[in-house]
Amino acid sequence: MTSITRNLPWFIRDLGISIVGKECYTSLIENLDISDVKCIKYSISKGLGIGIVLGGSIVKVPQLLLIVRGRSARGLSLPAYILETLSYAITLLYAYRNEFPFSTYGENLFLTLQNVIITILIILYSPSKSPSQQTQSKTTTLTLTSLLLLTSLLTCSLLPLPLLALLQLTTLPLSLSSKLPQITQNHRAQSTGQLSAFAVVAQILGCAARLFTTATEVGDSVVAAGFVLALVLNVVLGVQLWMYWGNDEVKVEEEGEKKIKARASPAPVSNSTATSVPAYKPEPAGQRAGSPRPASPSLGGRKWARKVD
Repeated sequence: MTSITRNLPWFIRDLGISIVGKECYTSLIENLDISDVKCIKYSISKGLGIGIVLGGSIVKVPQLLLIVRGRSARGLSLPAYILETLSYAITLLYAYRNEFPFSTYGENLFLTLQNVIITILIILYSPSKSPSQQTQSKTTTLTLTSLLLLTSLLTCSLLPLPLLALLQLTTLPLSLSSKLPQITQNHRAQSTGQLSAFAVVAQILGCAARLFTTATEVGDSVVAAGFVLALVLNVVLGVQLWMYWGNDEVKVEEEGEKKIKARASPAPVSNSTATSVPAYKPEPAGQRAGSPRPASPSLGGRKWARKVD
């Protein structure tokens, strides 16, 4: 068997060496040494890393399609996506400046780009009271958001490496702040709106795999802590998706308004408690004063007399 693996075509050999390195390629592929635990772990990490990078290039596409098809960003938090984009961008620049393998951080490039597009769509599809306010508000928000993102990226790319390492620490509170608005909004509305279940599940699996690849190839505790926090928060979003599955935010709001109106409206008067006042009927012209009136059938045959002074 080793005679075959040692004589594979050059392009397969070069591809294998570029992925796992010459040492592990020789041990696992050419010599078929399955007892080399170190190279096995490294190869699994590389495979997971490449899969995460490829998955990261499309993980937000379902979310984009949901917004565009529905022409609505209902249920999506704008502050959450702005903070999440900053966190992805900082991690991307930190890993690039430290010359980490691209397979350990490459998905951050695609996630940053996709998040920028989603942020723009949230602004464009946000509801406003009047057309004039709508155009002005959206233009202002879009301009400020673009300036914020561009300024942050330029600042991070020009910072010295020690300061960039300190900035990487800020991705922990950024990750927390980016998920809390979305989690709070879901809880308040009892619905996840246009939030994509595929994107949330993919992020949960990606964070779990990233913990393994970071520990195997990088060993950076700051980066690993960021993935731990992101995993916990994504799991919370996943639980909310399960709890509120099928709930429509619009229906929840309408039911709430109906309950408020029902409490505010007065209770209807029951027929059993209402007292009826008999209507006054004038006496017939031919009837003499003081003479008894004929019995009324509605009063059970009782005779009523009117005394006139």
